[in-house]
Amino acid sequence: MRSLPDITPHLGQLLRFRRDLHAHPELRFEEHRTADKVAAYLQALGLEVHRGLGVTGVVATVRGKGRSAANPGPSLGLRADMDALPVAELNDFAHASRHPGCMHACGHDGHTTMLLGAATLLCQNRDFDGSVHLIFQPGEEGGAGAKLMMEQGLFELFPCDAVFALHNWPDLPAGQMAVRVGPIMASTLRFEIRVKGRGGHAAMPHATRDPIPVACAIVGQLQTLVSRRTDPLDSAVLTVGKIESGTVENIIPDEAGIYGTVRTLRTETQQLFIEGMQRISAHVAAAHECEAEFLLKPGYPNTCNHEREALFMAEVMREVVGAHNTHADVLPAMTSEDFGFMLEAVPGAYGWIGNGPADGGPGTSLHHPAYDFNDDNLGRGARFWDLLARRWLARAG
Repeated sequence: MRSLPDITPHLGQLLRFRRDLHAHPELRFEEHRTADKVAAYLQALGLEVHRGLGVTGVVATVRGKGRSAANPGPSLGLRADMDALPVAELNDFAHASRHPGCMHACGHDGHTTMLLGAATLLCQNRDFDGSVHLIFQPGEEGGAGAKLMMEQGLFELFPCDAVFALHNWPDLPAGQMAVRVGPIMASTLRFEIRVKGRGGHAAMPHATRDPIPVACAIVGQLQTLVSRRTDPLDSAVLTVGKIESGTVENIIPDEAGIYGTVRTLRTETQQLFIEGMQRISAHVAAAHECEAEFLLKPGYPNTCNHEREALFMAEVMREVVGAHNTHADVLPAMTSEDFGFMLEAVPGAYGWIGNGPADGGPGTSLHHPAYDFNDDNLGRGARFWDLLARRWLARAG
């Protein structure tokens, strides 16, 4: 293999690109400007661009020497997410969001730009045997954009022998990277419980079946699924984020609604929670002569790394940032990620790149209105993706 290409001459362009995306964030499946910018960048590299998967998705392929669509050789996919969040930005720097109530509070602007940097390096030196599919995905934030792209033929149009993704991580100092075998992020389920009673006058509660104290009792009992039904060595989180009921203070309503999420690292634990929430809501309501309807809403699966690909990813991390800056068995997080859908279909791995201060301590957390991506990662991430693709294809060949 010839000497690896240098990202340094391209860092200024990547910095401007990333900050432009940050200044013009777009919500899930509305990433039209972002997709246009990404497509234009890829086309300027001479790549053929496929658009429209998942509404606003963009895919391009860098082929090694002697490879073609008819003869792609071993192929891998590198995925970056593009969407922003409905968060009002508090930062006042020059590239702060110009769209009120919308910002890149999770670093997807950086993920997109790192992958474009990798595209630049791969195109600069195609001395590898195989094909690299660059997947720019919309709708990660609650839209299951990965699943939608797959349903619309992503892996049929762009077959991948393996697929990889990278997320910035504020709890990890800049200059460090992390991965693990097995689940690195939790599955998530959303639920709704409708407590049905009988309303009436607030001064005559005995003539009603007040759903509000019943809903409160259910919320309290749901937590026993974590404290008394989950193995202490396992991990699970149940959060009720919203309770709604009633219209005015002197009327007891007919219904109360409970809304929340469940996050688990094991399928067995998830099933325990589903059965437990159904049982608790129905029986607590019945004890108070009310009824409870339990509704389960689609969520994301575990982001579960395949062993071979995770160990390989750790090897490349060591080569890029050094063994002392690589965490090959990092503790999983209870956040969720729709890349888990891709890992259910194709072997692969998902890793983290540190976004915290280089001197240690956590950075501004993801989804916080004062968050910003660390631009020092643009070159580091581009080099990592370029090296990972070349090393993987060398082994696959």
